[in-house]
Amino acid sequence: MSVVTLPAADPRPAPAVIHTDIPARLDRLRWGRFHWLLVSALGVTWVLDGLEVTVVGAVGNALLEPDTLGLSAARLGLTHTAYLVGAVTGALVFGHLTDRLGRKKLFTVTLLVYILGAAVSALAVDFWTFALGRLITGLAIGGEYAAINSAIDELIPARLRGRVDLAVNGTFWLGAILGAGLSVILLDPDLVPLWLGWRVAFGLGAVLGLAMIVARKYVPESPRWLVTHGRVEEADEVMAAIEARAGRDPAAPPPAKVSLRPGVEIGFGDIVRALWTSYRSRAVLGFVLIASQAFFYNGLSFTFPPVLGRQFGVQLRDVGWYVILMAVANLLGPLLLGPLFDTVGRRRMIAGTYAVSAAVVAVAAVLFGRGDLTAFSQTGFWALAFFFASAAASAGYLTVSEIFPLEMRARAIALFYAVGTLVGGAAAPALFGRLMEAPDRWPLAYGYLAGAGLMLTAAVTEWLLGPDAEGKPLEDVAAPLSAAG
Repeated sequence: MSVVTLPAADPRPAPAVIHTDIPARLDRLRWGRFHWLLVSALGVTWVLDGLEVTVVGAVGNALLEPDTLGLSAARLGLTHTAYLVGAVTGALVFGHLTDRLGRKKLFTVTLLVYILGAAVSALAVDFWTFALGRLITGLAIGGEYAAINSAIDELIPARLRGRVDLAVNGTFWLGAILGAGLSVILLDPDLVPLWLGWRVAFGLGAVLGLAMIVARKYVPESPRWLVTHGRVEEADEVMAAIEARAGRDPAAPPPAKVSLRPGVEIGFGDIVRALWTSYRSRAVLGFVLIASQAFFYNGLSFTFPPVLGRQFGVQLRDVGWYVILMAVANLLGPLLLGPLFDTVGRRRMIAGTYAVSAAVVAVAAVLFGRGDLTAFSQTGFWALAFFFASAAASAGYLTVSEIFPLEMRARAIALFYAVGTLVGGAAAPALFGRLMEAPDRWPLAYGYLAGAGLMLTAAVTEWLLGPDAEGKPLEDVAAPLSAAG
């Protein structure tokens, strides 16, 4: 475990040392109704993200029609890039506020921003207003990633942290299934006019966001965060309320205490210095994991519905069924493989899932370029690849959320999400949009091979640099910056 010592900002005496058993008490909790409420209220972030991304992909062909927005393939790709740029910005801004102001305060703010973005997208009249709506929506989703991942890791017992984190991140694909199902209905011109259906799809996302504001009222602030900010009495009150609702695991060992000097204030500059000195190998690992899966997912997910229509002649009204099949595979991956990340171990499972998904996509890319696939076989290959890749991508976010100190956790998540997404994800839709316009399939096939190569690189990096964090308290994986001594 590493301890980072930051230079003193002024000559005032160091804060008094406090001794607390709150981290150990959180790890001793029994799984119960409190945790189900937590997972449900916070997991909606990924449901909304999946709904957004899938709706955009599914309605992509519809937005190319002159009766809707009449976008070109390249401009459609740029709207997705606008979403990702917004997500990067939102992660950095809201990630900073999450570490400074607390996890709970940002939950409602980011959800309200999401509702605004979804409404603007639904009411868009041209490329520019639609891109603005996507940008605002991205701001919210990026901010949610930092706040929600921090809260989940800090409230879930260590013995279950891997499987729960993967399952929650994997609910992105529950949103994808909902989005695909909506597209099947809303893009059928016999049921809903084409000019209206895509707008309703985005509007329903805003309605879902409004409903979840109520659920988040019952999610407490992280007691770990409260302690490191010197709010010890409040932390004890919150912890007592959680224990009253969840109960303690009778098999857990007695809680051990950690010693902290609360009140450590750091900025992004301090975080960059800490990453460059004490956490350099972990910084490389986090960047490679996030950037590779961002390119892989944004490239392949963005192209899947248009390729079904352009290359295989699938009708617009039927695209949603194929997307649903692929989304189900993505949802099952983290749910079924998640427990293995706590038993077999982080390093073996993360490296394995990245590598297997890369191999499947590489085979499918060659067959696609040769013209040997049908709409069904292409979907089958993608479903198999994403079964493993979904668990890998979720584990990437688990990694960057648990291997850095508590005081910089949200900003570290934001930083890696921002850099990884900007480098790996933001360019992918525009690039793959251009590749789809090529006169033959091979340019797009080479794009798929590039995505597979990045995933394989991530697998090797994880095997060499990944820490064995399974079952360990967060304070053992990375000591708080405020740790005394």
